[in-house]
Amino acid sequence: MKYTLLYCNGKKWFRTVGCLLLFLFAATGVKAQVTVEATIDSLQLLIGEQTKVRLQVSMDANQRLRLPVVRDTLVTGVEVVDIAKPDTQLLNDNKRWLISQEYTITSFDSALYYLPPFEVLVNNQPYRSKALALKVYSIPVDTLHPDQFFGPKDIEEVSLTWEDLAPLVYALIAMLVLGAVAVFFVIRYRNNKPIIKIIRIQPKLPPHQTAMQKIEAIKADKTWQKADPKLYYTELTDVIRTYIKDRFGFNAMEMTSSEIIECLLREKDKDSLKDLRLLFETADLVKFAKYAPLMNINDMNLVNAVEFINQTKVEEDPNVKKEPTEIKVEEKRSKQGRIMLICSIAVTAVGSCVALYYVIRHLINLFF
Repeated sequence: MKYTLLYCNGKKWFRTVGCLLLFLFAATGVKAQVTVEATIDSLQLLIGEQTKVRLQVSMDANQRLRLPVVRDTLVTGVEVVDIAKPDTQLLNDNKRWLISQEYTITSFDSALYYLPPFEVLVNNQPYRSKALALKVYSIPVDTLHPDQFFGPKDIEEVSLTWEDLAPLVYALIAMLVLGAVAVFFVIRYRNNKPIIKIIRIQPKLPPHQTAMQKIEAIKADKTWQKADPKLYYTELTDVIRTYIKDRFGFNAMEMTSSEIIECLLREKDKDSLKDLRLLFETADLVKFAKYAPLMNINDMNLVNAVEFINQTKVEEDPNVKKEPTEIKVEEKRSKQGRIMLICSIAVTAVGSCVALYYVIRHLINLFF
């Protein structure tokens, strides 16, 4: 081509012809990069024998390949028994691909068969392999010795062995065991009633009722007033202090008598606290000055305490919903036990069903 260009001495139409030739050469070179080859393992077969036809395509890695679609026959009389999966080999540092496809064929008619070329598509361009030939021979028959021909054999009964029965026996035992365990868990679940505890709640009494109960106890014990007036007034003032704390909301237990009266004056008038002040003053004299009051003074202070409670108490609203006195609580361990039983029933039931499936499958395989 170089010589032609030099010889033409630069003429334009020769340059055009040269460019066209170069283009055709380049196109031919690209097409030559794809090779399709078909081979057969054996060119001669007996009727019923099998052989393999191998199709190999060599191409660049960046090209797209479409193999031929082969059905159940290559040609009439040549049947396709199996089509293997394509095998790909990488060559030249992954620049080239060698793709192989195997077809297992057979024939049951003696003849000479022409196997047409395989056609593949590479980048939508067709490429063909060479054609193949296959000679199929019939089995030679010795007609001189007809006594050597034997008819078909009868069906022979084969006795069962332990290897045949072992999977069936094991599956049957597993099914019975798992079924029995599942029934056991179901019975346990039915009998396993939830454990419920009844917690009794002591209703909280209003402050004035609690104070009145304690005052009644002090009133019933006359020995305190006679033998130990200090203990009597200590108990009585403690009851009043506790009532004041719960009723008015300030810590009367940690306050002196005068501080309690000052706090109460913010909510009540002075005249209404006159009797309570007398009670605290008498109590201070008894506890700190060893004062011994008369019996009627003790009774009067007790009455003063009751009147103070009655004057300052807050009655309950009848419309307010009362808190329950009993609460039913199911123990946590009983819930966990029932959940575990349900899970056990599910697992054993599924296992029993799987074992039953294997039993039926082995029975079908053995007798049908």
